[in-house]
Amino acid sequence: MGKGGLEDVVAAESAICAVDGTEGRLIYHGYDIHDLAEHSTFEEVIHLLWYGHLPSKEELNTLTKALKTNRRVPDDVIKAMKQFPKDALPMEVLRTTVSMLSMYDADAEDNNREANIRKAIRLTAQLPTLVAYWDLVRNGKEIVIPREDGSLAANFLYMLSGGKEPDEVSVKSLDIALILHADHELNASTFAARVAAATLTDMHSAITAGICALKGPLHGGANQEVIKMLIAMGSLANVESHLDKMFEKHEKVMGFGHRVYKTEDPRASHLRKMSEELGKRAGDTKWFDMSYKIEQIVKADKGLNPNVDFYSASVYYMLGIPNDLYTPIFAVSRMSGWAAHVLEQYANNRLIRPRAEYIGEMDLKYVDIDKRSFSHSAT
Repeated sequence: MGKGGLEDVVAAESAICAVDGTEGRLIYHGYDIHDLAEHSTFEEVIHLLWYGHLPSKEELNTLTKALKTNRRVPDDVIKAMKQFPKDALPMEVLRTTVSMLSMYDADAEDNNREANIRKAIRLTAQLPTLVAYWDLVRNGKEIVIPREDGSLAANFLYMLSGGKEPDEVSVKSLDIALILHADHELNASTFAARVAAATLTDMHSAITAGICALKGPLHGGANQEVIKMLIAMGSLANVESHLDKMFEKHEKVMGFGHRVYKTEDPRASHLRKMSEELGKRAGDTKWFDMSYKIEQIVKADKGLNPNVDFYSASVYYMLGIPNDLYTPIFAVSRMSGWAAHVLEQYANNRLIRPRAEYIGEMDLKYVDIDKRSFSHSAT
């Protein structure tokens, strides 16, 4: 019997993303994440993930124009959102509205590559709109119509702020964060999307499956738990005592450790730097200082390195993003990777149907209900 959770089991071949856990490297179609984070844009990375190469100017213009002109969502979806309970979790709303979008997509049941590219474009453009809309709706604010200019990151911050022009540093910071979260091989949500796609279900259903998996606190929800911990600590002086109590209770410190990386998560390197720079720019490095001290203590005590979730929490917090939108923003980015994997699965499909090693009882015989006796409680 193998390790639990399919650890180290190779479940598919893919040309999209490589994770080198020993060297701490993340590769998108041959390009190192450090190179991409420093020099590319999120839109370029979307093209790279879907088409396997960095775009020419013409290709980039074509893709960005398509993304910009598909940011709006159907009026019926907005009307439905206004009827949702105002305390509905943003990930619940995203899960529901992405599923709804398929009913308004002209290509919904067309599974050829061209149609699926069009659906991928629409979904990638619409997810930021859905996330921003819900924050406006639940707070009783007016809907801000998405603009047809600027990058995906710029438009998202513009909508989320209620129509205020975002500054360049904030836009660049979010753009880099989107690049870093775009794909990560067969993580839980991507695997869920590929399993769904392997049944030849539609793109929207496969993406919804990915969102459902991302919602969990052991996957996309971890960054939200990190900021809760930082807020609970309150100050640099409380970090050590707070962690001591967590260690005594054997509580998990979210944002540390990784199933694949045996060294530092390369994405955490960029987010650490970004967290520090945003703090200095704001004239208050409190959140970075707390995070860095937590990192030092957990590393020394538990031998664990921070993962992508740890420093993304303080980055998003300093960008003024509401805490419960951290996981939806993860989805906004990972949408590009999910789409790439769904497209790859469709291109060379075989139903994903693993086996389980049965460990239950055998050869039991049916007994009439009046003659049954149980030594254990029914569950």
